Amino acid sequence: MLTEALQDDVLVVDETINSGLALWQRAKQVIPGGNGLLSKRPERYAPDLWPTYYSKASGVEVTDLDGKTYIDMAQMGIGAAILGYCQPDVDAAVIDAIRHGVSTTLNCPEEVWLAEKLLALNPFAGGVKFARTGGEAMAIAVRIARAFTGKSAIAFSGYHGWSDWYLATNLGSAQGLNEHLLPGLEPKGVPESLAGTIFPFAYNNIHELETLVKQHAIGIIVIEGARYDFPTPEFIAGLQRIASQYDCLIVVDEITSGWRLNDGGVYKLNGLRPDIVVFGKAMGNGYAISAVVGKKEVMDEAQATFISSTFWTERIGFVAALKTLEILVNNKVWNHLQWIGDKIGQGWAALAQKHELKLSVTDFKPLISFKLNYGQLNAPILTLFIQEMLKRGYLAASSVYVSYAHTEAIVDQYLAHVDEVFSLIKHALLHDTLFDLLETAVKDDGFKRLN
Repeated sequence: MLTEALQDDVLVVDETINSGLALWQRAKQVIPGGNGLLSKRPERYAPDLWPTYYSKASGVEVTDLDGKTYIDMAQMGIGAAILGYCQPDVDAAVIDAIRHGVSTTLNCPEEVWLAEKLLALNPFAGGVKFARTGGEAMAIAVRIARAFTGKSAIAFSGYHGWSDWYLATNLGSAQGLNEHLLPGLEPKGVPESLAGTIFPFAYNNIHELETLVKQHAIGIIVIEGARYDFPTPEFIAGLQRIASQYDCLIVVDEITSGWRLNDGGVYKLNGLRPDIVVFGKAMGNGYAISAVVGKKEVMDEAQATFISSTFWTERIGFVAALKTLEILVNNKVWNHLQWIGDKIGQGWAALAQKHELKLSVTDFKPLISFKLNYGQLNAPILTLFIQEMLKRGYLAASSVYVSYAHTEAIVDQYLAHVDEVFSLIKHALLHDTLFDLLETAVKDDGFKRLN
């Protein structure tokens, strides 16, 4: 039962109760895994303190079930809310679409308009297929690429979703995906026949990639546009050469990186010539929409393999994406994201130096991240950081998905609180009181069964 109460339209907040965690215990009884997205499990933050559920959100503010409001300096909808929560123009466009019907026997024209917009922004391409989620879109991209090449084997680097084609990596080795964002992914339910169809390689390691391509009948190379690091010029040149020499398609997953550095994908900045690019997350500012954009001759294979679903034609995602892209392009939002991300990263680095903490900051500014260098103490230290930032009114993590709604003033105030927490962490490390200060279990980033 929610503890939120209204008295004369004034919210009364009970600071001693966390209704979100109580609801999470209920959720685990009826939803395997508790929810539909691993990244939103409280176990990944401060397991016994994380508010877990929200009642409303706006800009960069999120209010939990008990009426407590936090500044989101963490995930911003796991990267979806690139313009900020409840962006008025996007929401107005969606509300208008709802009033005129979102799913009928006929098609909505916005599907065509969005396809034309994406082709204009990605001139290499000649066809677009839409879905609602990133995982779906990557499954579509792989199906089309396999249909075009006639080959099943894939070499990949990075994280690309939950589908069988990807999890088949761990059929050959239980640790196959450990260096690609998520450790502990079991391939249960994935057909054993897919073993030997997918091969991981380290990001930017062109020699490892070429060895795989030589040893196996690789037809498709899948990479992320960027996440924490950018592809090096040497890697891009080598990738292009290998794809040409061994007749491989290049699929670039820009679900995380897309729209954050320019009016499309990171590939537009480094000279890479992909065959397929996949977009998702930020494209609809929180409304479900994803896209597979590719060369015409490649995408035409979608007509020879069955790819179809009712809600891939639903109107809301197209409308939200059209308005989101309009705002992104007209305002060059990516410049703001990079500036704010750089300010956060430089702030972390300066404060780490001030408090003599072993911490490094990554290069991809719109998803700015820090990495601790304390070995097995990394997770307890980060848990303490999250715990103490919660007390100061922040949803915090080691990464920030920067949004257009983050301002310089918000970042300045945030960094002032980080200064306090870094000081506390330094003291805890010096006096061996880290675990004494923890008021919650240590965070766990792995995938595992929940009790």
